[in-house]
Amino acid sequence: MKSYVRDVMATRVVAVRKTASFKEMIVGMRKAGVSALPVVNDQGRVIGVVSEADMLNKEADLATGPGSLASVLRFRDHEKAAGVTAAELMTSPPVTAGPDTSLAEAARLMRDHRVKRLPVINATGHLIGIVSRADVLSIFARPDADIHREATEEVIAESILVDSRLVAATVHDGIVTLTGRPETNQAARDLVEAVRHIEGVIAVRDQLTYPGTPR
Repeated sequence: MKSYVRDVMATRVVAVRKTASFKEMIVGMRKAGVSALPVVNDQGRVIGVVSEADMLNKEADLATGPGSLASVLRFRDHEKAAGVTAAELMTSPPVTAGPDTSLAEAARLMRDHRVKRLPVINATGHLIGIVSRADVLSIFARPDADIHREATEEVIAESILVDSRLVAATVHDGIVTLTGRPETNQAARDLVEAVRHIEGVIAVRDQLTYPGTPR
């Protein structure tokens, strides 16, 4: 099983034009209960994202004295603090995902770019949805029974090609415990790695007995 952005994304998205005012964006965020808004051009293509962090510069700028070292070091933030429209405040180019982006890749993008959500665009760059950290993390709510089935019927019995009578997997709260004695050390290592990559697995407890070690 592999899940994609299309499986968890929200398709009702609040977006703004690049001419949207500061106040319009604040009101829009509060009404929608979101912390960022995609910015689209007249054709509906995503050209940037305005986040609470971008807008917070205006309030924070009031607390910074003129000529201070912080003022010099945060010149770009001061530029944003002076902004009053989406075009002036937005981060561009935006970090986006496609509907066929895997949840693992979406999580990597969010981590690497330190963003809480990703606009989802189609092949022409038009906005079709949005995916949040909570959406991506929803994969870890996968039922233990489904994880156990994949681990035993697909990974152990098929992918790794080990004798399923030699190893066993149990799952509790997304944590997989592997026991038994695979035929080779490499088979054991491959098994642990494959199970770790099953969607919904939070951790793998390796309690395998490796060939060559005392029983």
